[in-house]
This record gives sequence, C-alpha cells and structure tokens, in this order.
Amino acid sequence: MTQPTAGRDPRFPFTAIVGQTPMKRALLLNAINPRIGGVLVRGKKGTAKSTAVRSLAALLPQVPVVPGCPYSCEPGAPQEVCQWCQQAGRASASANRQVRIVDLPVGATEDRLVGSLDIEQAIKSGEKNFEPGLIATAHRGILYIDEVNLLNDHLVDVLLDAAAMGRNYVEREGISVSHDAEFMLVGTMNPEEGDLRPQLLDRFGLAVEVDGVFQPEERREVVRRRMAFEASPFDFMDAWVEMEQAERERLISSQRRLADVVVPDEILELITDICAEYQVDGLRGDIVMYKTASTIAAYEGRAVVDVEDVREAALMALLQQPHLVTEQLDNMLEDFQNQQRDREPSDQDNSSDQDPGDSDSDREPDPPEPETEEPGDAALGDEWFEVGDPYAVQNLQVQPPDRRARRSSGRRATTVSDTSAGRYVGARVPQGAPSDLALD
Repeated sequence: MTQPTAGRDPRFPFTAIVGQTPMKRALLLNAINPRIGGVLVRGKKGTAKSTAVRSLAALLPQVPVVPGCPYSCEPGAPQEVCQWCQQAGRASASANRQVRIVDLPVGATEDRLVGSLDIEQAIKSGEKNFEPGLIATAHRGILYIDEVNLLNDHLVDVLLDAAAMGRNYVEREGISVSHDAEFMLVGTMNPEEGDLRPQLLDRFGLAVEVDGVFQPEERREVVRRRMAFEASPFDFMDAWVEMEQAERERLISSQRRLADVVVPDEILELITDICAEYQVDGLRGDIVMYKTASTIAAYEGRAVVDVEDVREAALMALLQQPHLVTEQLDNMLEDFQNQQRDREPSDQDNSSDQDPGDSDSDREPDPPEPETEEPGDAALGDEWFEVGDPYAVQNLQVQPPDRRARRSSGRRATTVSDTSAGRYVGARVPQGAPSDLALD
C-alpha cells in the first residue's frame, strides 16, 4: 500500500543500489562512527556516487533536536555554548527530524562555510551577533561536497580541521564563537577532472574507488530499477521499505555495540606494523584503521576485532597511499596468522604427558642407593710420600737505574746532572771533537 506523499522526499533507496559494495560499506561505517573522519569517493560519472550519499540520509534514523536551534542541539544535553538554547524554555523542547544533508557548493566562501557577523542585525540594532554557517547547519548530519577536488584548498583545510576536532572556532570581525561540529563528511570527485593535493587527500579517514564497469546482468538490473523509480518513485520506495528498515535497525544496534568492541593487543600490533610497512606519515592512519576495524566488528555483530576486519580497514584507510599493494598486505596478514598459531600453547600435549593423579608433593622420595666400591679400589691401598727439603729463595728484586736529572755536581753521589757544568779537577786535551770548552 502506498504511503501518503505529503512531506516525503522522493529518494532512491540505499539498499536498492546495485553493486558498489566498497562505497556503500564505507558510507555505512561512517554513519555508525562519524569519528572515523569521513569518506572520499573517487570514480567516474554515472557510478551512483551522489545517489548513494543522498540515499544514506534517508536511511539513517531520525535524531532528536531542539526545535528552531540553528546548531541542531540535542535536547537535554548541556548547553554551555549555544546562546540560542540558553534562553528560557528553549532547551527543554524536543522534536525528531530526518538527518539533514547539507551541500557545500564549489564556489562557497569562507564566511558561508564557518559563519560570520550578522550584518543585518548589526545595522538594525548595532549589536554584534554571529550568523552560523554551513558547518553549524551540518551538525549531527551529513556535509556533502560534490567535486571536492575543485573546491578551494583553504576551504578544504578549514573543513577538515572542524571535522577532526568536532568543533568549529570562529575568530573574526570582533566576534569569538565556537560551537559543536560533529558531522559525517563525504566528498566525491572524478579523477579525470584533477586530483586533490596529497596533504588534503590524507585528511579523509577512508577513501574508496567506485568501478564504472558493470557486467551485462548488473547493467540490466540498474536500468530496470531506475525506470521503475522514475515511473513511480513512492511505489518503488514502498517496495524497498522492509529492506531499508532492516538496514536501519542494524545501524542502530551497531552504534550501541561499538562501545563494547575490544581490540586485542596483537591486533593493535598488526595495525601498527602495517602502517610502518607502508611508511604512513604520522599516526592518523593507525588511528583511523583502529576505529574502522572496531566499527566493522560492531557492524558484523562481533565483540572482538579479527584479522579480516583489519584487512578491510586497511584497504579503505590506506587507499591514498601510492605504494599500497594488496598482495603484500595479504602476505603480511598470512604471516601474522601463522605466528599466532605458533604461539598457541599445546595444552593437549602437556596434559597427556603428565598423569593428573601423580604429583611431586604426594610422591615419597626414593631411598638413597647404597655406596658400592669398585673392584679395583681395594687392591690399590694407600701410598705415602715424604715432604721435600726446604730451599733458599733467591732475592730477585732489582734496583731500577736512577734517570732523574738533578742540579748537582755529584761530588759524593753518582747522579745525572741537567747542566754541563761541574767541579773543576784539571785540564787535558780531549779525544775527538770537543763538545764543551773549559776556559782557565
């Protein structure tokens, strides 16, 4: 039965998209855990990039908000920053609405993105009031950038900083404002129209490539579903409502399970080894892989992260690395699994070697063996030898020669003089060449 169309936005169902599993997987993981840092979807035109992002907003469960709040504050949450919610009675009100998707135009200015001074209010009343930007509007929602590679690099820097910190800081025109900015960042781009700078490419948490090549069966199914949607959008949406609801409930349960997911120490060691092997700059890659692997385990209904979760996380978190080789990654994971098998203790072998009924404490010590004499010992007997005569020890102490030079003529003691002068005794003709002259 077709539901009333009033207030409904005709959007292609997320679960009705044919193929493109890596893209849909990355979007769902970011929806479960926005702390991953967003996703960059790279692919040619006509690969359902924009369709998947807009369909995801309709798939996500509704969120409670304070009615009329420009920052989409959560009712009952502390409102220390939001001036709008601090007014009497506003923060206590509550309403549910669909997750908002905010489009960031390629030609947007920095004032439109982060917010600026409300010029109209300043002219009318002379007061400095802050006018929120698109980042404030996207709080607790999705911020979508189509053709992100054509956006100004400075705006991309500001946007990624706000997404990483979870807050937007504005210091301009004499105003100082900060507000929450927790949103799911999604960027799409066509590599044929230019690529992002490596510094900006690394700032996205996940990156996936969408394939534009479909098999004939997939092409036929895409055409059938698209024609059915264009003929009657709401009837087509109603046909997929059960699949959408099942996926929505799975997302909700995954968000609740995420806090209880455990990452063993050996898995953390594997994550850091992979990032070190691929020479990932900084530690952002390690952190993103950790968060992504935990989210994958929560989405699959498990409480402990395993090796397959790490592999899938690495393929999405390290795609921007130019030297990522899938075969090398698989070899590392295989070596890791082999090492884990070798470390497992063989409890079964140890239990079979030792009888559980015997123990060292219950067993009495064995009696000492009697000492037995060898046959040859008795026939030998004892032999005695007299001590030799004492002999005089020769004194081997040698007096070292005196080589010290003294200022003395050495009349009674033989010594070395440091001068050529001495006591006069007599004169004679020297033999050979004279070395010194005596003047009488």
